[in-house]
Amino acid sequence: MSIPKSLYEAVRQRAQFQCEYCHYSELLSSAPLSIDHIQPKSLGGGDELNNLALACRRCNERRYNFTTGIDPETETKVALFNPRQQQWSDHFIWSTDGLRILGKTLTGRATCNRLDLNDERREQPFIQNTRRQWIAGGLHPPKHDLQF
Repeated sequence: MSIPKSLYEAVRQRAQFQCEYCHYSELLSSAPLSIDHIQPKSLGGGDELNNLALACRRCNERRYNFTTGIDPETETKVALFNPRQQQWSDHFIWSTDGLRILGKTLTGRATCNRLDLNDERREQPFIQNTRRQWIAGGLHPPKHDLQF
């Protein structure tokens, strides 16, 4: 990766060491999270701090170089969630059981769909099973995501 270590550390700290899309904690990972270019380099984005987001490998791979997605409810093409310009809690909420991220807006639903944040395309959703274990251990959902 061509990003200097100091910039990588700044991105990690700003994100509170969690994926800025699915809120997967780096503390639960055996490997550091990666850097996502919000405006992909292949589409002219650069390595500036305001174009970088911390992402788990899964979200980074699924986002790839997409900047838009389709809201499954309205079939509208919309921009994906941008953690530099938008607040996570404005677009997403955890399901009551804490196993799924629910999109509250067109952007939230399109991002859930594009990034498959709940692993719903598999018969046995690994992500939801993993989240179930984290809940049992008191590690999930992230406390700052809870809304009362």
